[in-house]
Amino acid sequence: MLKKPIAITGLSSISSLGASSEAVWEAYNNDLSAIQWNEQLNAYVAQLSSIEKEAIHHLSESDNQYKRLDYSVLYGMFSARMAVEEAGWKDGNFGINIGSSRGATQLFEEFYDAFVQTGSTQTLASPTTTLGNISSWVAHDLQTNGPDISHSITCSTALHAVLNGAAWLQSGMATKFLVGGTEAALTPFTISQMKAMKLSPSSTPGENWAGDYVCRALDSNKKRNTMVLGEGAGMACLELGEQKNARAYISGIGYATEILEHSVSLSATGDCFQKSMKMALGALDASEIDAIVMHAPGTIKGDAAEINAITVIFGENPPLLTTNKWKIGHTFGASGLLSLELAVLMLEHQKFIGVPYLDSKTKDQKLQKILVNAVGFGGNAVSILVSKA
Repeated sequence: MLKKPIAITGLSSISSLGASSEAVWEAYNNDLSAIQWNEQLNAYVAQLSSIEKEAIHHLSESDNQYKRLDYSVLYGMFSARMAVEEAGWKDGNFGINIGSSRGATQLFEEFYDAFVQTGSTQTLASPTTTLGNISSWVAHDLQTNGPDISHSITCSTALHAVLNGAAWLQSGMATKFLVGGTEAALTPFTISQMKAMKLSPSSTPGENWAGDYVCRALDSNKKRNTMVLGEGAGMACLELGEQKNARAYISGIGYATEILEHSVSLSATGDCFQKSMKMALGALDASEIDAIVMHAPGTIKGDAAEINAITVIFGENPPLLTTNKWKIGHTFGASGLLSLELAVLMLEHQKFIGVPYLDSKTKDQKLQKILVNAVGFGGNAVSILVSKA
């Protein structure tokens, strides 16, 4: 458990569900998935809507330098502006830690294609595709004075940013930290990579999909992997101690990494999840957890490993279980923060959002404490315990 609770005073996202807390919550209250077939990519994906794309285009046109940036950076900048505005941070005295799993995928692929064709590389190829330019550009856009850090720890990147921000705050080296993740990985090469690992559906529409849900996250009856990619960004403003404008509190954090057996290693019993959840719970009794927002990407082994880990920690009667991958796809480095957003919204509205094709024991249960999980390639898990403000 943390020495002092950490307040979430600003929270924002941009994804296939929209770009405001109101729009996102409204979307979560229907059973429609944002996943659609994309003819150009020849894949199922969850994209930003035309409204959000126009907002990002407007941002890119607002400054000549921004026209050269990758969408991963622009998504991060857009979401960061909203989070900081909500938190009321105006002096720029805060740190930034924003990560991404893939980084500047679109620009990197464009630059490489040009290199293959011409044998030469453009001047901006390196500076605009380095991972560090995400937080650097956000810091520039917000005119901040604190440290700015970018990192990649695959799909647990955003929650690792939360860990880093919490460490800075607990140490006394900072009083405010902006944390999050951003991903714009809906590109041909990235889609091809997922298909090569047989993680994503490769078939065209109409091939006997069960219901209207392509990603069958948490469905133990699925016979094939159904992970679908999404895009977006999520940001949270963190402050140490109790705050009047807190939307929720982070009261526990946990992390663990498994011994690598292969490049996407995750044990069948989800050992890293077991350790990270235990650490996040601390001295808290497991029965006090009301719900878990699972990582659950929609793969057979990934979903099962997390369920197995939850069974070890919570027994045969676990808390309410949910995930948002069936709705918004897997947003890689941004996914953990988007899951955290779902947890905070459920706490605020006192309503559990389940998975529509599964039986959920919702009842009228009060929601006070929710655990949020994330894990990436290599078995690097993070668990964040969020409590109602």
